[in-house]
Amino acid sequence: MEFETQAVYVISVAAELAGMHPQTLRIYERRGLVQPARTAGGKQRRYSNADIAQLLRIAQLAEIGMNLEGIRQVMALEIEVAELKKEVQLLQAQIAQSTPDTTTRFGLVPLRQSVTVFGSRPSIFDKDR
Repeated sequence: MEFETQAVYVISVAAELAGMHPQTLRIYERRGLVQPARTAGGKQRRYSNADIAQLLRIAQLAEIGMNLEGIRQVMALEIEVAELKKEVQLLQAQIAQSTPDTTTRFGLVPLRQSVTVFGSRPSIFDKDR
């Protein structure tokens, strides 16, 4: 994961990897579509592999005819969906851990148990008894 987010590429290399002009990357940064890291002096942009993947996704969306504002909104929603998926996985893991404990600690009845159909067990009202 650290490898993906480590900012190592200067703008010319990032532009070449993404198949774009460096000026396009500057425009995307001004519009808030990508936020590259900056050097200590704040003068040079540094792009990570995650930034390159983001630039490629921007290019995909632009190719199908989306404008920059639409691309920004789609990418924001994709980030939100990814975060929600992580949260669902976390909650599912918590449920899986707590379910066996709950049944033993509180003596809950398991969901799947054999149910006798009405009239199948002997009753005091049966004439054969």
